[in-house]
Amino acid sequence: MGVTKTEIFTEQQNRIADLAKAFSHPARVAILQLLISRKACVCGDLVDELELAQATVSQHLKELKRIGIIHGEINPPRVCYCINPVVWAEAQQTFGSLLDTFALSESCCN
Repeated sequence: MGVTKTEIFTEQQNRIADLAKAFSHPARVAILQLLISRKACVCGDLVDELELAQATVSQHLKELKRIGIIHGEINPPRVCYCINPVVWAEAQQTFGSLLDTFALSESCCN
């Protein structure tokens, strides 16, 4: 089995890949959309809203927190989650810049 060698890539390339992971699974996209639609921190009702198993939601929240695109505040007995606006802006800028580097008129495979 191959080994991921992230050290051979630039810090920027690794960060772009990390940010992309936030959008690479439909459950994570659904979580992000829910948090955005609420325009506030969401406490505890993500499982009910998404109709996914608690373990599934927890795993995706853990990954989104690791990436930094969401953050959680512990409010016993619950954890409240919301979008991290700084990292969201970073993702917008990063993907915009990456996508802007290719002009559709430059396609070599017409």
